[in-house]
Amino acid sequence: MTRRERARRREQPATTTSRSRLDRFFFIGERGSGIAREVRGGLTTFMAMAYIIVLNPIVLSGVADVNGDTLSAAQLTTMTALAAGLVTIMMGVVGRAPIACAAALGVMAVVAYQAAPVMSWPEAMGLVVWQGVAIVAMVVTGVRTAVMNALPHDLKLAIGVGIGLFVSLIGLANAGFVSKGDGDGLLQIGASGDGGHLLGWPLLVFVCGLVLAGALLARGVPGAIFYGIVGATAMAVAVHHALGLTPEDWGGGAPQLPASPVAVPDFGLLFQVDMFGAWTTAGPAAAAVILFTLVLAGFFDAVGTILAIGAKANIADSAGNMPRVNQILATDGSGAVVGGLTSSSATLVFVESTAGVGEGARTGLASVVTGLLFLTAIVFAPVFAIVPAQAASVAMVLVGALMMTQVRGIAWDDMSVAIPAFLTIAMMPFAYDIASGIGIGIIASTVLRSAQGRFREVGWLMWLLSAVFVFHFSMHALGL
Repeated sequence: MTRRERARRREQPATTTSRSRLDRFFFIGERGSGIAREVRGGLTTFMAMAYIIVLNPIVLSGVADVNGDTLSAAQLTTMTALAAGLVTIMMGVVGRAPIACAAALGVMAVVAYQAAPVMSWPEAMGLVVWQGVAIVAMVVTGVRTAVMNALPHDLKLAIGVGIGLFVSLIGLANAGFVSKGDGDGLLQIGASGDGGHLLGWPLLVFVCGLVLAGALLARGVPGAIFYGIVGATAMAVAVHHALGLTPEDWGGGAPQLPASPVAVPDFGLLFQVDMFGAWTTAGPAAAAVILFTLVLAGFFDAVGTILAIGAKANIADSAGNMPRVNQILATDGSGAVVGGLTSSSATLVFVESTAGVGEGARTGLASVVTGLLFLTAIVFAPVFAIVPAQAASVAMVLVGALMMTQVRGIAWDDMSVAIPAFLTIAMMPFAYDIASGIGIGIIASTVLRSAQGRFREVGWLMWLLSAVFVFHFSMHALGL
């Protein structure tokens, strides 16, 4: 028996008679997975999203609130890892899906650049808590599930493909393979300032990791993406120390061995929230608009990611609906509450979860592994900081390629399907926002299907969603 055959045999699902309690609880055998595969998938997801432990503190601590106060980067690091760990474990145990949660990038931007300038940080985090309460209420009342079910099947597939492109673009940008154009161009190959050329050792590390993982994937080697990240990290450490590179060369954190593997956590931001102050400090209208934006961004980012993961993991039904979707959605809403209470911004489903799914994760056990690693990172943050963005980006780019396979299920010969699908797919990376891509796709689908006289197929909920997004896109034009 070859090594490859032995690896596959170890990962075969257990038989009905030999299934353990762990297997039955997480549906491991039922979903055609194995414990080794789930652990590896959880590790891969963590490595793909560990950058948030560094990025979230940088963004939030770099902005002063209305009083001129700033948040501590050290405290935010602890809170970001704590919230991500707790909510991701909750997602694994309650939702039993391979979905990890962390500080949402879209919500983080709203909190930092829209909320903080007009209210204090505790008041801004109070709005984040209210965001979570609103999302949970939508789950309890069935609104959120109804929205997911109202989306046409082809649009659900397009959402998954668009998220794949969006994830790949983030990975390419984080690696420095593409960037904002130095001249009049919107994008260019290579990092900003490099004149449209691929330069530097860090970029070579990314390319080598991508080639390694891609070659292993092509050969069907289990753990291909994970090995690509590990290989790129090892190369990054060697290059960094041999050539004396600086953190700036890597675009931030350098892949250097830490002086100490542990750091003392600071829990000073825990429960530092003001639930009602935003409505008086910023005013009812401003606070309501910010809360609406938070709910909308968190709601549709999560819906898109959940649909994409369900399709990619092959655990969704023929209509594209996820099992235990109510539990998944409720946990996602609870994550916003946890994020607000820890002052780390809303902790919602993370699109980088697709990295673990691409590695074979199919159950909540992978999420438990990812969550435990986040909790470990509270103390061992210096160790996890070794992985550079160039290595983690390998997973994001290849996952985008894997998610593109869903495009074959879209009925491209029907223009009422093809145009909304194309707009959904294109606008996510072009607008750099998942929710905007979903909104434009919903509006286009509603209008075009109605133009064909298919009013009953559209349904009132799609019209309502279209109206909500039209209002969202026109808020600033209306002066709101």
